[in-house]
Amino acid sequence: MIETHLGTGPAVIEIGGRVSFPRTLLREIVDVPAFAVPEGRWLDLPGRGRTWLTDVPGPTTDAPAIVLLHAVGCTGLLTWFPAVERLAERYRVVVFDQRWHGRGIVSEHFSLRDCADDVAAIADALDLEAPVVAGYSMGSIIAQRVWRQHPERLGGLVLAATTDHFRTTGSERVFHQGMELGMGALRTLSRSKAVSAAGRMATDLLDPSDMHEWALAQWRSTSGWSVGQAVAALGRHHSTPRLGQIDVPTAVVVTTKDRVIAPDRQRAIAARIPGATVHEAPCGHAGCVLQADAFVPAFLEAVDVTMGRRASRLAVG
Repeated sequence: MIETHLGTGPAVIEIGGRVSFPRTLLREIVDVPAFAVPEGRWLDLPGRGRTWLTDVPGPTTDAPAIVLLHAVGCTGLLTWFPAVERLAERYRVVVFDQRWHGRGIVSEHFSLRDCADDVAAIADALDLEAPVVAGYSMGSIIAQRVWRQHPERLGGLVLAATTDHFRTTGSERVFHQGMELGMGALRTLSRSKAVSAAGRMATDLLDPSDMHEWALAQWRSTSGWSVGQAVAALGRHHSTPRLGQIDVPTAVVVTTKDRVIAPDRQRAIAARIPGATVHEAPCGHAGCVLQADAFVPAFLEAVDVTMGRRASRLAVG
């Protein structure tokens, strides 16, 4: 989900239109760390479309793979760039733009089911053996659906800043019901609205010379319309009855200062998943980037533990 403020200053966010974030405000409140953007490429998925993929090799040719799923309104690298280099010291790291985000697949409609099927299709296209799928916020919800729809393809799950459902409070119910009704009424315009954002500022996305400009271009490459459709779909998510059936190694990274998804809700999910480990990161909902020093160590610990459990499981199997 999106926080409408970062640090001490407000971001300008319009769910129904273009997302705006003044450059001067970005430089004042966000310290975007230096990052060597790895090379990416287009990946065509037959019958599905094409997406922008970054595939960073691990230290060995047979290094286990982790697939990273990003937050709503972001791109793969915008959510995960603080963690990619550290992860690549041990694992093959696959990051891509999910449909309707950045340079992701453009389709007639947006659905979490399709997003989960995309992950399985990418794992097949890259010949990934039992990858661990890790997701942040929206990405964690899609990761849950990957297990539900393709349990045989997974080696494990890492769920960060996650939830099993929304609409738990009066304000959440009003917000998501309004989004669902509004976006549903206008869904016939979906493809044209999503296409209008595709390829926006492609030069900045491909070859950043300034990290703030790069981050801004990544953020603005997803239209507010697309964010609205994704948020409406997230409001329909409800995985509570299935959490107890998850049978792959799972870790939950709790963002303990989160004001979007309460930490207690995140811990409750871990308690419902058999054998899930809990790793606490003292940061807010945007901590994957804005508080990376707090988030990344906890996330790396969660990945290492899950990869270790995956290896033990494969050895037995």
